[in-house]
Amino acid sequence: MANKWFETVAEAQRRAEKRLPRSVYGALVAGSERGVTVVDNVAAYGDLGFAPHVAGLSEKRDLATAVMGQEISLPVLISPTGVQAVHPDGEVAVARAAAARGTAMGLSSFASMPIEDVVAANPQTFFQVYWIGTREEMLARVERARAAGAVGLIATLDWSFSHGRDWGSPTIPETVNLRAVLRFAPEALTHPRWAWAFARTGHLPDLTTPNMVPKGQRGPTFFGAYGEWMQTPPPSWEDVAWLRAQWDGPFMLKGVTRVDDAKRAVDAGVSSISVSNHGGNNLDGTPATIRTLPAIVDAVGTQVEVLLDGGIRRGSDVVKAVALGARAVMIGRAYLWGLAANGQAGVENVLDLFRSGIESALLGLGHADIHHLGPDDVVVPDGFTRRLGA
Repeated sequence: MANKWFETVAEAQRRAEKRLPRSVYGALVAGSERGVTVVDNVAAYGDLGFAPHVAGLSEKRDLATAVMGQEISLPVLISPTGVQAVHPDGEVAVARAAAARGTAMGLSSFASMPIEDVVAANPQTFFQVYWIGTREEMLARVERARAAGAVGLIATLDWSFSHGRDWGSPTIPETVNLRAVLRFAPEALTHPRWAWAFARTGHLPDLTTPNMVPKGQRGPTFFGAYGEWMQTPPPSWEDVAWLRAQWDGPFMLKGVTRVDDAKRAVDAGVSSISVSNHGGNNLDGTPATIRTLPAIVDAVGTQVEVLLDGGIRRGSDVVKAVALGARAVMIGRAYLWGLAANGQAGVENVLDLFRSGIESALLGLGHADIHHLGPDDVVVPDGFTRRLGA
């Protein structure tokens, strides 16, 4: 029997590419326009170095931290990602894996599984919302999340509706009906393990968004929800403050890359921000998030929790981000590749890789605790950082 364990996130990605139909895999890779940002998100970590010690190293390492009021066993959280046809258990499998490894789960409004099922699998679930529809409709989603037991709210606002990719965009059907089944049959037949995983459940991939509507109603298709998003006027800072006021618990604003935006987020009352460029899927040419992190930490790091997402592929990347001021990081593509490669166990595998990589870097840097990391542990070349909107 083939060994399902993989030793790097890169290997999980290779296995995901083999297992998934081309259109499904392409949706995970995504990116936008020329792909400048999606490449820089990953490559920028290679420009940073470490300043290790050679003796007097600690034999114990503590990775635990707290984010949005939740104690987690390592500074890595699951980032919310939209509708996916990666695995029939979807976000429930991801939530179980995160719970098994002692960390929190971010669930997207565009997720394929109901929030009630995900919270049951992992009580440390944060619900993520976009600014879509009327205030009344958004408040209804927030109230459903509250009733389900979500422990925090994430508002994602960084989206500019970029459509083109120089390498081509994946073909995604509006809905999985007979016509779509016939059209995508060649892809499914050439990826039998993926097809069989869904066939065993008796259900085709569901491209609806159940968390966009009241519990028990059938959600719109992904493209239906996306179309409504495109037609909704973008939010003002007053809207951000209103949304924050509707949630009496921890509240994160995701998508911040500028110092002035970070300061206005603090003024709006958020408790956390995530330095994010939507994984390079948004406005191409935006700098890698690790480049913009230090300036934002310097500006607001004593007032709110600062997290980061984008380009994290190994434990040493996490350590670099934490050393430069992040409370923790959020991962997206990495866990989706693990999910594709081996379901819940694959996501657990990915989280184990991050844990071991963090521990290895801490050992080399001579620290016993993740909170002892600082800028002196990282070699930052001249011209690496970007201070936007200062």
